[in-house]
Amino acid sequence: MSEQPLVLGIETSCDETGVGIVRGQTLLVDAVASSVDEHARFGGVVPEVASRAHLEAMVPTVERACRDAGVRLEDLDAISVTAGPGLAGALLVGVAAAKALAVGLGVPIYGVNHLAAHVAVDIVEHGPLPEPTMGLLVSGGHSNLLLVPDVTHDIRSLGSTIDDAAGEAFDKVARLLGLPFPGGPHVDRVAREGDRVAIDFPRGLTSGRDLERHRFDYSFSGLKTAVARWVQAREAAGEPVPVADVAASFQEAVVDVLTRKAVAACREHGVDDLLIGGGVAANSRLRALAQERCDAHGIRLRVPRPGLCTDNGAMVAALGAQMVSKGRQASRLDLPADSSQPVEQVSS
Repeated sequence: MSEQPLVLGIETSCDETGVGIVRGQTLLVDAVASSVDEHARFGGVVPEVASRAHLEAMVPTVERACRDAGVRLEDLDAISVTAGPGLAGALLVGVAAAKALAVGLGVPIYGVNHLAAHVAVDIVEHGPLPEPTMGLLVSGGHSNLLLVPDVTHDIRSLGSTIDDAAGEAFDKVARLLGLPFPGGPHVDRVAREGDRVAIDFPRGLTSGRDLERHRFDYSFSGLKTAVARWVQAREAAGEPVPVADVAASFQEAVVDVLTRKAVAACREHGVDDLLIGGGVAANSRLRALAQERCDAHGIRLRVPRPGLCTDNGAMVAALGAQMVSKGRQASRLDLPADSSQPVEQVSS
């Protein structure tokens, strides 16, 4: 095996079939087949629909990735796959496909953690991760603060969401405002025309008592309820709902808490680098406020380009390549798909 391992990564934790190919720290291709349009009419991801879409998309997406990267399957040094967390049925499709490829090609397989992969993907864009790095992961199902001494085997959870994750809150508020699914991009777009201080929505888990018990945890359920009640009160009074102002004020409440706690974690743990990953990391206001607060405290901010923030195969391939390069033990062929895999468990 060369010093620059060629790794194919498969990601099927939710509604996107992602296949990425990485050579060392260089991304060759990131192929994605999304089933989001099939879920939009339901207002959320339907697990059975997602699993069927992965089955149909897997072979064509692998073939497209190899063709676009100009590599043959026989050239691969390893296969990497998301083993968890995620939707159980969706994960099984990816894990089964990865096992078949590993057996057929006679190469090792690495079952990796979806959340760790969101951290590792920045390597292909901005180079090696400083050790340690602070990771803020924000997606539809996760809001986590992670201390990352080594993304291949040492990730420590400092805090997580205790109810709705940030992405879930975006989807639910978007529905309240009559915006399409998935809600994040549409709230972000509409918020640009609104006043982010028009409505003083609550900041969850930021009071003195909350900070004692939940220093780096997140909660967005109360915020979502506050937005719903505010909108319902306007509608009951027969007054128009200022959608842009609601979107902007809600978004500000989310990104204020996310960035405030992330910067505080960096300062308390003496970490000079903050990496933001996950689908919500594509949010323009989150990026801007994080940069502003990091600059104020001498913290270096790393955020992958928006296309690498959402679920993709590139992040799985990137983490797999790091596992190979650092000599981490490959997974067994009977590795399971673990829908509730803890973030501290980087590989299966």
